[in-house]
Amino acid sequence: MKKWNLVIDVALCHDCNDCFLADKDEFVGNDFPPYSAAQPWSGHRWMNILRKERGQYPIVQVAYLPVPCMHCDEAPCLTADGAVYKREDGLVIIDPEKAQGRTEIVDTCPYGAIYLNEELQLPQKCTGCVHLLEEGWTETRCSQICPTGAITLVWASDEEMAARVETEGLEAYRAELGTRPRVYYKNLHRWTKVFVAGSVAYADTDECAEGATVTVSRDGASAGAVVVQGAVNNYGEFLVDELEPGGEYEVTIEAPGYQAHSAAVCLEESVTMGLVMLIRG
Repeated sequence: MKKWNLVIDVALCHDCNDCFLADKDEFVGNDFPPYSAAQPWSGHRWMNILRKERGQYPIVQVAYLPVPCMHCDEAPCLTADGAVYKREDGLVIIDPEKAQGRTEIVDTCPYGAIYLNEELQLPQKCTGCVHLLEEGWTETRCSQICPTGAITLVWASDEEMAARVETEGLEAYRAELGTRPRVYYKNLHRWTKVFVAGSVAYADTDECAEGATVTVSRDGASAGAVVVQGAVNNYGEFLVDELEPGGEYEVTIEAPGYQAHSAAVCLEESVTMGLVMLIRG
């Protein structure tokens, strides 16, 4: 059978918070029994957006990671008595009556997606806009409002989603948790991986070294093994991304007629190397 899934493209999220505001518009002050009680005015971010910077001046990227409830197939928040249950369509729901006073449910989510309504003493989270989907909607409020198309609601079988994961390179956030989330991410490397970047120019002409080859290889036990290659663009800059964080890498920059430049960099986080001047030789 088909189930609801959410696909989020990290590269398209601009942190506009329209999804957050649409969520507030829908749920603050509104009860939707039997799926949710009204969300408090403040303190809850059922669609939370995490932020991080990568690199250093002058080459810096900012990544934004929208984090709703993951509606996991192996959800650690589920309870035997149905206070938190999973529907056949894939959505995980906190029953607003059965979960009353069950504050311990908040701490069961490893993604931090469950919040406590202090006034009601009720754990609450994203419902997947189940009340709208049951009325025939084909969008959640967050997917409907997203101006860049970063959030997409997908009605598909597990087999169809597996094929989409393969063809589009989708990933689960914190897959090591084993929760089998139904929220998938595209371009998740912008959050989980690191890059090495820099500027390159020719020392004798002071012109940018457009087309110079940049090779990043892993240092240590696998020294010399090519990890990935890139090239210097027409602004004299390069950025080699999707590298595993941690450990030493060797960055080699080469251009015909010039001496190769090599440097070791530690990529615990993304690094901007600064300006490299290639010497004719």
